[in-house]
Amino acid sequence: MKLRKLVSVAMAGVMTLSLAACGGSGTADTTAAPAASTEAAADTTAAEAGETEAKEAAPAGGVAKEDLKVGFVFIGDENEGYTAAHYKGAMEMKDALGLSDDQIIVKWNIPEDETAQDAAMDLADQGCQIVFANSFGHESYVIEAAKEYPEVQFCHATGFQAASSGLSNMHNYFTAIYEARYVSGVVAGLKLNQMIEDGTVAKDACKIGYVGAYPYAEVISGYTSFFLGVRSVCPDATMEVKYTNSWASFDLEKEAADALISDGCVLISQHADTTGAPTACEAAGVPCVGYNISMIATAPTQALTSSTNNWGAYVTEAVQHVVDGTEIPVDWCKGFSDGAVLITELNEAAVAPGTKEKVEEVEAKLAAGELHVFDTSTWTVKGETLDTYKKDDGNEYISDGYFHESEFASAPAFDILIDGINTIDN
Repeated sequence: MKLRKLVSVAMAGVMTLSLAACGGSGTADTTAAPAASTEAAADTTAAEAGETEAKEAAPAGGVAKEDLKVGFVFIGDENEGYTAAHYKGAMEMKDALGLSDDQIIVKWNIPEDETAQDAAMDLADQGCQIVFANSFGHESYVIEAAKEYPEVQFCHATGFQAASSGLSNMHNYFTAIYEARYVSGVVAGLKLNQMIEDGTVAKDACKIGYVGAYPYAEVISGYTSFFLGVRSVCPDATMEVKYTNSWASFDLEKEAADALISDGCVLISQHADTTGAPTACEAAGVPCVGYNISMIATAPTQALTSSTNNWGAYVTEAVQHVVDGTEIPVDWCKGFSDGAVLITELNEAAVAPGTKEKVEEVEAKLAAGELHVFDTSTWTVKGETLDTYKKDDGNEYISDGYFHESEFASAPAFDILIDGINTIDN
């Protein structure tokens, strides 16, 4: 056993399994619920009484459900929207597959450094047959863990290196969140039209603001799809994007939203993980669209909806592959047609009349493949319509009249700065 494995085993022996740790700032691992020990004791008593049922036989190459352990490496905790959505997906998987609480082990608040590798390896040492990690910066460390544990499956959200790693046990996954951002943009555009009609906003001053985390393709794809959704119903809109250079900072996100509002933005959206922007919008009386979770509790008069992911769709599928002994896709990305993305509930106190009906229409078209978010007839670059776009991977991303987002790999690839959007750093 290598030194790193010995360290991981030693750490596992001294770690306290406490669900309360998920709310703290330090790293910790927990089972899904504190009742696990009680359930285990009950199982033991039943076994002694000869009342336990025989284990379900595992398929050849698979794992019996009773023997499963599933590990999660999370960048945050349940108080941060992005991780909260991932944890919700983990719990949906647990319920769907009938797993017990002690079969789910979570590592909370794991930073994007070697701690991520240690966490992933410790989960493998604890017997997890499959390990998930949810932050972009975890990827290189998860790959190193996958090299050390070829018998364990490692699944990483938002990354792009699985295919090139040459590892059969390394996988990338993401959702077609750009579809949900487009729909949330439609909601925002309808609100802008209402504001124009009632005289709140001048038609020639219809500028929206966007609080972005980093200038990565993931964020560019997100704010562009949102903007195209807005423009599909409100063609006069323009956008200003302000980066925080942080995935989750309440203060920086609130500060960015305040700055955008001061600069004349009349509606705010975000690709950042806290409630900072909606807090600023509620105070300023500016409508907003969130991400990951509903922001209505934070901005009851201003939050319209949020784009969000159903991570349970992937996690359940991937774990089922382990149970069945079948291959997990190297890259996975699904959208409305598979229930992997959605928008949160519409705030009837804030959205424009007719929003629900329009949302249903657009979602149906996306699910049926009748509507392509990055249709090249709807956007230009320096006044020109693009008919070709090749990246370093050698793929041609524009064909059949639209940019084929997340089709060559699960991670977002759209990194084009289109007309109508202005970006600034924090």
